[in-house]
Amino acid sequence: MFSPMGTAAFLFAIWGLLLTPGPTNTLLALSGASVGLGRSLRLMPAELAAYLLVTVPLATAGTDLLAGAPLAAVAVRLAAAGWIAYLAVRLWRLPAPGQAAGEVTLARVFTTTLLNPKALIIGLTLLPRGSEPDFLPHLALFAGSVVAVATIWAGGGALLKRGDGAPRLLYRRSAACWLAFLAAALVGAAIRA
Repeated sequence: MFSPMGTAAFLFAIWGLLLTPGPTNTLLALSGASVGLGRSLRLMPAELAAYLLVTVPLATAGTDLLAGAPLAAVAVRLAAAGWIAYLAVRLWRLPAPGQAAGEVTLARVFTTTLLNPKALIIGLTLLPRGSEPDFLPHLALFAGSVVAVATIWAGGGALLKRGDGAPRLLYRRSAACWLAFLAAALVGAAIRA
């Protein structure tokens, strides 16, 4: 049985981290603004699968593995920065007439979440170790929180969905600038490590 106080602190930390603007949340908001909340819901299994693919192994064996490979964290940060920079460039560029407007796909959400530094923080520091009795209940709370927060971000984007033209261009360009900032911050963190 897990302690209610420990669970409350865990949920507070998870929600605080997941609600923070980042690359996955930016994609979800853009999807909501582009296609609405209903069609954006299809992206959430990809986000959840990517988070679980990273956090579960880290919570069960990650601390021991990373202790023996200090450059691994730097490599992950640099890979994440490269992917986020790529997304920023894709969002900035306007599609040619008749082309799709850079649809947010399952693959983009999956890859972005897989490389999201939040997954490292959750797997290495927030989730209990895999051998602890709190692991499975907290993992279930984490999974539910991922879906709930993704719905909030996609729903927020859907609220911005108003017509075409200048507002959509502004959303895309703002998101591209935010992603470029995140990529630069990750490179900076990798260099300092």
